[in-house]
Amino acid sequence: MSTATDVPAGTKLVDQPSAKWFLISSVVFFAITTFVGLLLSLKFIWPEFMGSAPWLTFGRVRPLHVNGVLFGWLLAADIGLLFYVVPRICGNRLWSEKLGIATVVLFDLIILSAVYTTLSGTTQGLEYAELPFALDVGVTLAWVMFGVNIFMTIATRKHEKLYVSLWYTMGAIVWTAFVYISGNFATLFQKGIGQANLNWFYVHNAVGLIFTPLGLALAYYFIPLASNRPLFSHKLSMIGFWSIAFIYVWTGAHHMLHGPISQWLQTVAILFSVMLIIPVWTVITNFYGTVSGHWDRVKASPILKYLMAGTTFYLLTCFQGPMHSLRTVNAIVSKTDWIPGHAHMAVLGAFSFFAIGGTLWSLPRITGRPIHSDALANRSFWLMLWGGLIYFVSLWVGGFMQGLQWNDTSIPWVDTVMSMKPYYVARALGGALIFAGVVAFLYNVFRSLGRPEQEGAPAATSTSPAAG
Repeated sequence: MSTATDVPAGTKLVDQPSAKWFLISSVVFFAITTFVGLLLSLKFIWPEFMGSAPWLTFGRVRPLHVNGVLFGWLLAADIGLLFYVVPRICGNRLWSEKLGIATVVLFDLIILSAVYTTLSGTTQGLEYAELPFALDVGVTLAWVMFGVNIFMTIATRKHEKLYVSLWYTMGAIVWTAFVYISGNFATLFQKGIGQANLNWFYVHNAVGLIFTPLGLALAYYFIPLASNRPLFSHKLSMIGFWSIAFIYVWTGAHHMLHGPISQWLQTVAILFSVMLIIPVWTVITNFYGTVSGHWDRVKASPILKYLMAGTTFYLLTCFQGPMHSLRTVNAIVSKTDWIPGHAHMAVLGAFSFFAIGGTLWSLPRITGRPIHSDALANRSFWLMLWGGLIYFVSLWVGGFMQGLQWNDTSIPWVDTVMSMKPYYVARALGGALIFAGVVAFLYNVFRSLGRPEQEGAPAATSTSPAAG
């Protein structure tokens, strides 16, 4: 039985400007890019919405939304939270706050530059890899700066044992470097099937080897703390880590089933996709086992609501993935709106919920200012939860029906497009609720930052249960 450690309530706060500014900037980008996503959902209902100016067309605004959510919000939030988490597990301070601040500045400049390049059409034209070469170099440099800071913090740690969150963090740093370079640099030297294979390796592993290990590192830290319970099984967490390390890298090709790639590669992708059940069940068993018998704490804490809802969405996401890798299912759902529904549940429902829960826990401890309103934190959770469910289900059902129609050659393609309108209306409704929840989260964070500093105050609020 193991648990993470945290600074006890009442301990003098240690200034962590790099963690604070990463979190603040990420929350702002979260609101902006979610609003862009809402605009896109309206364009599915009214194609002429936003006019015909080139920089407002779907082909330019959609990459802005995708890259903004993935990098401007989620990756930045994960970096900020790890700047908070890793020193606490190691028992020391972040190796270099100056390097951390430089990383924040560089990262935010990249995101702001990406807004211009994406809307102007200056992209590489590859899924998830739209950023131009110069910005890719900047992202790589920022990641090296982050990695050096984290590895040096771990190398100079006071606590000898490595808690599971550190394993996932170190793995994510190495894997991200490999995945990002493959998807944004190596693909430029490939053509045809080779490029497609590398691109889908990047797209799938951006979730599997970047956001999954980062999200799980945070969840493994915050769930025991927020529930005031020891981790259910450290041994099980190690099985999950090493199985992800060896399995996930081979799954990306399941997005190209029935395409012009080798049958053996398709079969390998299917086999390893199904094997993902191993790391998923270790994670789910660990997280549910940690709070088992103490579900009343989930009811009382908006932080635990986010963390445990994220756990459930992670389970559903990783059930869908292996299922749609099967050839018979893939023949129906591949390239349909079912896929964006699946991706949104992973990025929003699982990993964004982990990041939001972590932000609500850590910001009060970084700033000494308690969360403005528990009631508002609960309200934002329910808005995002119900909005997300409407969004996900409308795309799953609509996408499945879409795929069945595509497989029926007697149905004109334009009729399959028209039949999706009710699902797109539901999608927009879900998107509006999600955006309302994000705005409530943003408002809560900034009202909290405006409160007077109160040393040890986080432990006095129900959004910050006593540290385990």
